[in-house]
Amino acid sequence: MRYLLLIYDAEAEFGKLSEKQINEMMAQYEKLTTDLKESGSFVGSHRLRPVSTATAVRVRNGETLLTDGPFAETKEQLGGYYLVDVKDLDEALQWAAKIPSARFGTIEVRPVWE
Repeated sequence: MRYLLLIYDAEAEFGKLSEKQINEMMAQYEKLTTDLKESGSFVGSHRLRPVSTATAVRVRNGETLLTDGPFAETKEQLGGYYLVDVKDLDEALQWAAKIPSARFGTIEVRPVWE
């Protein structure tokens, strides 16, 4: 079954990390990606650009409304994702707990309609 592991963290806090801390975290992400690939569970992943580059689209009464940035004001922003193909929710949760951002952000685990 496929699950989307959505990675939420506070962009403002990420910007406060030192270059060394960022490099260490990126190395942890690379190891996680390698481990997922070696397990056969990896389907895909991407890091997203900052929310300042986002555009929210809404259609109301037939009119398209565009807003800069994310739709909702939140403390944590969607920063990336992993798409995994695993046997069940328990395995998806195990992988989610290994995502480096889980230590200071939130990983949302959602099943994908097949």
